[in-house]
Amino acid sequence: MSPGDGRPVVSFGEPEGYDGAGRGRPLAGRVRPRTAVIALCLVLGLGLISGAVTGSWLTGETTAPKDAGTYAAAGALWHSVPVDELFPATVRGRGAGPGGADRTWTRIGVAPDSGCADAFDPLLRATLAPAGCRRLLRATYTDATQSFVTTVGLLFTKADAATMGALARRFKDEGLADRTDLMPRPYAAKGTAAAGFGDRQRASWTVSVLTDAPVVVYAVSGWADGRTVDTPQSAEQAIQSGTTTAPSQAGLGNEAQGLADRVGRSLRETVESPTEKPS
Repeated sequence: MSPGDGRPVVSFGEPEGYDGAGRGRPLAGRVRPRTAVIALCLVLGLGLISGAVTGSWLTGETTAPKDAGTYAAAGALWHSVPVDELFPATVRGRGAGPGGADRTWTRIGVAPDSGCADAFDPLLRATLAPAGCRRLLRATYTDATQSFVTTVGLLFTKADAATMGALARRFKDEGLADRTDLMPRPYAAKGTAAAGFGDRQRASWTVSVLTDAPVVVYAVSGWADGRTVDTPQSAEQAIQSGTTTAPSQAGLGNEAQGLADRVGRSLRETVESPTEKPS
């Protein structure tokens, strides 16, 4: 997401209360500039708040009140929304690649909806256990050049908003999303470029605990040629400027982060306007 999108742009001309030479007028005329400054601060403050709330779905840092109806609706999407809406056949990521390059991902396999027993490394499964596992949906994509493969997943939990908030804070405070012993596992779709995409092929990953929905969004990426990776790196670390690791140089952090962001954004848009789709 892009916190701050749609933020009001406010422009003020020369304040009333000053003459053409910039000389001050009597006190009554100087009150208006002060009012204008206060108004500007208020508008900018509201813009910042709006941007923070917009970004809460993937950062888990919202302080806005939870809407119980929206939260419940999000938790039911796994059986009420077609897979093509949750995992579109083609996902476009404008500016999602290294250096702001555009990306396009094509879906090459959808896993049967399932439980969570084999989807995560054991320690990650134990870490997510307090939220419960209602349903897990996964799909695997390849990039336009078929050089990379990425599995993106939506874990629908049984947790209430307070539990999801506590889990999101733990991930942030303890840096859990960067630990190599807390990685999601890929879905190796048979007969596709991802057929050999196993645990040893994982190069980069991201895990985002949402707070406005009982959902954990994650993605894990690797090379399509099946090469093994000795030192995987989290997407957040891999996309940092100046990083020289193999996953970073190949843009695999961007693959995982970009696809997870866009699938998460699509989920958010679906739950916000479930009844506004054209007939």
